[in-house]
Parts: sequence; C-alpha cells; structure tokens
Amino acid sequence: MAAEGGEELSGNGELEESSAMEASEVPAPPPVEMTEMSEENGGAATAPEAPVGPDPSSFTMPPAAEDEEGELPADFERLWKAAHDNPQDFTSWTDLLQYCEQESHITASRRALVAFLARYPLCYGYWKKFADLERRAGYNNKAEEVCVEGLQAIPLSVDLWIHYINLLLGTLDMNLPESPARIRSVFEDAVAAAGLDFHSDRLWDLYVEWEKEQGNMKNAAAVLDRVLKVPTQLYNTHYDKFKEHLNSHEPKDVLSPEEYEELRALCRQSQKAERAEQAQEEEAERPPGEEEPATPEGTDTEELMQKIREQVLVRRDKVYQDNEGEVRKRWHFEDAIKRPYFHVKSLDRLQLRAWHSYLDWEIAQLNKDTRDPSQDPNQATTEGSEVTAPPQEVSEDAEVAIDDHRVRILFERCLIACALYEEFWTRYVQYLEPQSVDEARAVYKRACEIHLTYKPNIHMQWATFEERHGDLTEARRVLEALEKNLPGLAVVRLRRAALERRAGHLDQSEALLREAVAESKEKPMLHAFYSIKLARLLLKLGRNPSRARRVLQEALEISPDNDKLHLNLLELEVSGDPWASAEAVQECVTRALAAPLAPHTKILFSQRGLQFAEDYSNSIQSVLSVYEEHQKLLKELGGTKRGAENGDEDSDKLSKSEDGSAVAVSSQVPPTMPHVPITTPPPPMMGTDMSAQAGYGGYSSWYQQPQYGSYGYQNTWNYNQGYYPPS
Repeated sequence: MAAEGGEELSGNGELEESSAMEASEVPAPPPVEMTEMSEENGGAATAPEAPVGPDPSSFTMPPAAEDEEGELPADFERLWKAAHDNPQDFTSWTDLLQYCEQESHITASRRALVAFLARYPLCYGYWKKFADLERRAGYNNKAEEVCVEGLQAIPLSVDLWIHYINLLLGTLDMNLPESPARIRSVFEDAVAAAGLDFHSDRLWDLYVEWEKEQGNMKNAAAVLDRVLKVPTQLYNTHYDKFKEHLNSHEPKDVLSPEEYEELRALCRQSQKAERAEQAQEEEAERPPGEEEPATPEGTDTEELMQKIREQVLVRRDKVYQDNEGEVRKRWHFEDAIKRPYFHVKSLDRLQLRAWHSYLDWEIAQLNKDTRDPSQDPNQATTEGSEVTAPPQEVSEDAEVAIDDHRVRILFERCLIACALYEEFWTRYVQYLEPQSVDEARAVYKRACEIHLTYKPNIHMQWATFEERHGDLTEARRVLEALEKNLPGLAVVRLRRAALERRAGHLDQSEALLREAVAESKEKPMLHAFYSIKLARLLLKLGRNPSRARRVLQEALEISPDNDKLHLNLLELEVSGDPWASAEAVQECVTRALAAPLAPHTKILFSQRGLQFAEDYSNSIQSVLSVYEEHQKLLKELGGTKRGAENGDEDSDKLSKSEDGSAVAVSSQVPPTMPHVPITTPPPPMMGTDMSAQAGYGGYSSWYQQPQYGSYGYQNTWNYNQGYYPPS
C-alpha cells in the first residue's frame, strides 16, 4: 500500500513523502449533510478473492552464476553475522543493506536483500531497490521476477504495482502485439488486488492514462466507470476526469456500443417528440402554401450528441452520489490512520484503537447487509421511497460478497501496518475460519512463519486450531518448530505433552516430560518443575505411585532445598493407604526437617505430619510422640510459634514463602469453642494442579525466567491446647 505520513525513513527502504498525491489534489471530506445513499460499492457482481499472502518457500531468489562477483566486500561478513546473530534487530539489517549499496557489489547486495526480505517482506521499498539493482545490471527478467515475488508478499502495495508496471513499460517492446495485452493484464491484476485500497487513486489514474495513450478511449471510459464505484481518497477527481473525457470525445467513441445505441435511440425519440410539438407551433404561424424544411434522416446532430452526454451524466451522477456516501462513512476512520505502511517501530494505542474501530465498523456493515431486511427496522421504507430495487442493482448475494471482500481488504491493509501485533492476526483468523478453514490456516502460516516467529502465543493458537480441526500431525509440527525456535519454554513442552495425552499416546506424553527432566538437570528449578509434572502424570493417569515416588526422590537429590518437591512427595504418600503409608509419611517429614528449608516451611511439614497422625494413627501414644516432636521443633525455631499453637494470640499472623504464597493464617480460636481444633485441610498437591486453575496462562512466567506458581500450602494447622497435655 502506498505510504503516507511525515518525512522519515519508513522501514520500507525509502524516504516517505508527505502525501500520496499533491496537496492541492486531496479533496475535503464529503459533506456530512448529504443524504444516505446505497451501500453498493459497484464493481464486479462477484467479489474477487482476498490477496493471498506470501509463501515463505518463495523467498529463494538464487544469485545467478554468470554474474557472481569474486571476493565479497571487506566488512560484509561482519555485518552479515551481526544481522543473522540477532535477526530481530532491524538496524543490523539496514546497516548491512546500506553497506552493500555503497559498495555496489551485486552478489553481496543480492544475498543481503534475499535474506532481509524473507524476514521483512512488507518493506516494499526494498523490493523496489532489489528490482532496480537487477535492472541496472541488465537483468530485466530478474527484475520482473523480483517484482512478482514482492507482489506475492504484499499485493496491496500500490507503489510496488506502479513500479512493476513502469518496469514493463520501460523494458517491453510495445510494437509487438502481445505487449499491450500483457500490460493490460497486469493492470487488471493490480486493480483486482489493490484497487479497493482507499489510497489506490494513482493506480487507477495510471491505468486510464495508459489506455488513452493507446488510443482506446472506450477502455479508458470503462476504467473510469469502474473507479467511480470505489470509495477512494480522490473519488471526486475521477468524476471530473470522466466528465472531461466524455466532453472531449464523441459519445460513440467513449461509450460501449450497447449503451450508446440505447441512449441514442432514447434521445432521438425524445428529440422527435420535441420537434413534433415545435412543428405544430411553427405550422400554425407559417404562411399558407410554405412547406416545412426537410431534415436529413439518420444524421446525428450536435444537439443529439449533447443530449446523449447529458443522459450519461445523469446515470453517472447517481453512482457518484452513492460512492460519495460510502467515502463519507469511511473518511474519519481513514483520517485516524497515520501510519498505513509497515514499520518495526511500535504503534501507539490510538493507532491500534483506530484499526480496531475501523474493522468493527466494516464487519458491522457486512452483518447489517446479511440480516433479513424485514427484521431490521432501519430497512423500513421512507416516505416517497421505492419498495422494489432498481433493475440495475446487483443481487443481495453479490452485494454481500462485495462487502466481504471489503472486509478482507481492510484486514490485509491492517496487517501491513500492524504485522507485529498478534491480536490482529488472531482476529483475521476468527473472521475467516467460519468461511474457510484453509484460508484461516494460510493466515496462521503467514503470521507464524514470517512475521511473528518469536511470539509463542499465536503459534500455540495455531497448534490448537489444527488439533481442533483434526490435523494432529500439523499441530505437532507447529509446536516442535516453535520449541526449536524458542528452546527452553516450559509452556511449549507442556503443550506438546498435553497434545499427546489427548491423542491417547500416554507413553509419548511421558517420554516428552522425561526428556525435559533429563535436559534440565543443570537448571534445578526447571528440573523440579518438570519432575512434579511427570510425577503427577504417572500418579494420576499412569496409576503408578512407585514410579511417581521415584521421580520425586531423584529430583530431591538434585534440589534438596526445593520445598515444592518435598510437599508433592508428602502428598503422594498421604494420598495412599493411610495404614500402609504411615511410615512413608513420617519419613517424608523427617527428610524435609533435615533439608535446608526455611523455618516456617519446616513447621509446616511438622504440622502436616501431626495432622496425619491425628487423622489415621491407631495409637494415642504415637500421636503424643509426634506432638512432642512438633513442640520441640517450635522451641528450636522460635518460641513465639507456641503461643499461636495454644490459641493465645488475637492478631492474625501471615508469613510468606519464598515464592510469595501465604503459608500461615489466623491463629485465633473462637472463644465459644475452646476445645475444638482448627483443622481446615490444605488442598492436596498431587490431587490438584494449582496451575490448572488459570489454564495454560499459568505458565506465562516461564517465558522469561524459571519461576513456579503457588505450590505451597495455604494454611498451617493450629491445634487447641486442650487436646494435649502442656509441654
């Protein structure tokens, strides 16, 4: 799309002008007091397909062997390495491209441009530079290939279409009969792809002028007829040019034969009626015996030609008024868009909001047209209006197809300016998916493989999309490619494991988690995280507590200070047979008390062991023995803890674990129940995945740094002193 905006390096490889057209040619907004006109855009009855995005495999322009220059410039390798080591650094790429351009080394320039455009294909200015490079070197065919590749990547670029057409005009032999046909074909491709762009006026004007140069006045008028139905920035200038074109030539040289004959017959009939009435008046005043002067039959007078022109303009004026209404509806949306071209710089919130608002409105227009008019009060006929549509209007289905095409064009325009924002790609997919799964898939492919290669969210959305539509192979491929591109993201590995689990491949899910455990041994926190996930899988789905226990015990050998591992192992033992697990539970408590854990965490484990003994022990002596050990621990780690145990403190005490989760609550005992212990149990760690409450988003902190969610207990267990003798 043509770039507008202030003079700055646009990121497209050239200095942007202040406007797409001369300032004097930019019209004022259409008058707001104008009556609402038809929604019809005009154009073909069936809307063409939306522009197709680039295929990454197409960026394979190989340097030709015959013009390979020998040694590369001195600093090329250094700049090339800097760009490839950090491909997201746009400045490194532009430094490389500027250096190659300064050195005028065609091989280096080709390599740099091919690599750059594979990553930033929306920078239309560099496609133009690439084509000019080949043309200056005398390789016109290669220059054309570059333009075609660029237009596959960015089909809405009016500038690139014009550059391509000018290239053909400068290189083709126009004396050959096939050359004009090829130029016309390219023009048709251009207006089909970019003709509905609000800033496509220069393309339409170039098409009209070229047809005039070829002497095809009818073709020029036909092109003007088409653009009269397209809401563009310079919509009024096209109507002025049509009137000028009509008045400068005979109607039969401008109009189609069908329309000319129709209007000629209509105007002649009208003219005969006027002459008959005039003749009656003249006959009454003519002297007796004088005959009426003879009028040549079949001749077209200048008066007749003028009447035909008037009728042509009457018809076009209705089209123009309808189109002005469409422009008026869009004008404030278009005026709010300040940067319609691609740039790596971030857009401000107002610009993002402007695109969302524009899309909301355009989609609402489409939904409005698809509703049943009988159910829409806004469709009620007004006074003096016709109930039946004029016969020349397109059908309802064709109008909906045209409006759908408008929505798609607007999405494609938006994805040029907002290519680095996932939200717009996701919204486009949501729009396309009900209509075509393949088209939605193509949008995901463009987003993930070209523009958003380092943003994991949209890749995982793509994988979910493929799984939802039954293509598990593609879902696996997407996640594997993402993990290869961004190694170390726990959320991606968990998604892969979950995909295999849902597919019924529990062994594959286990293998992925075991591989993650093995590969993360040098990162104790990440290793503990994966170990807990693997242990849960083995316990809950594999029904194998012994294997789950072994995973946690091996993890504790690497991270004996990780309280989450101790907690999960303890809950594994607690969740088993209480009589068979008593020894294992006490062993877990003993291990935790001997580990380098925080004092409040050790108290937590001691309390948990005491609760287990209270709940399941068959001997009061064993309960009292555990209680005495717990009291000793309280004395060692802090005498104030005992007051809380006895319920003597009125204030709430809340301590925090290392990961920020609360591990203590109020120790106050209700005075009306002095002999009832407070024993609200904590959530079982192996039975409940706390991270599942937030969905996959619970692992968002793993994008940047290895942290855990809240795996600790939320409450300590305060027993009333009346249960046990004072110690």
